[in-house]
Amino acid sequence: MRASARHGGLFAIDFEVGSVIPLFHDFTDETVLVFGGGPVGARKARRFAEEADVVVVSPAFADVEFGGAELVREVPDAEDVGGWFDRTDPALVVAATDDGALNEAIAVAADERGVLVNQTDRSGERDVDSVVVPATVEDGPVTMAVSTDGTSPAVSKYLRERFEEEFAGVGEMAELTADLRQDLRDEGMGPAERRAAVRRVVKSDRVWKALDSGRSNPSQVVSAVISNNTGDSS
Repeated sequence: MRASARHGGLFAIDFEVGSVIPLFHDFTDETVLVFGGGPVGARKARRFAEEADVVVVSPAFADVEFGGAELVREVPDAEDVGGWFDRTDPALVVAATDDGALNEAIAVAADERGVLVNQTDRSGERDVDSVVVPATVEDGPVTMAVSTDGTSPAVSKYLRERFEEEFAGVGEMAELTADLRQDLRDEGMGPAERRAAVRRVVKSDRVWKALDSGRSNPSQVVSAVISNNTGDSS
């Protein structure tokens, strides 16, 4: 499992009841296998299609976008689920059919093979290790995510929308401070002083407003904030 700043999927793994750990995983050159061609399966396919090879197995497909995933029209059953694992060698499998027993069989097959599984019709206590795919907001190199462990998609959506509203421009701030850290390092500033300077910039309302206003070069504001230990005082 590799961390990735730009080419990764964010999810939480439930290792045991009540223990959910958020992780980044790089799906480059990996396969995500989705069982279920309804709106939920389509949404999951779109989520991973930009980062992985996605195969969706279903007897029928909703009239929605699947993100360019490979669609295989076949009726899967509990007996032949394992064959799909063998053929596709997935890094992650999504059980998103409308058949609870089939979803459970998919999850068990994944657990037996040590494959991560996202079972979309289950939340809370689980019988096998599983993955929760959170609601995410992406802005440049920054990814923010929230999950209620599947208990309240409405809350996840609400918080995602608040993130989008409250942290508009966070990607620009991340890129700005990455360049700033390198510039200060090149100038010979020590690590402690450099960290303090970058923190002042991140906390500065003046810098955020400069980014939000669309100024082509907020460097003058950044320089003023760094030279002023109180950050935003005038």
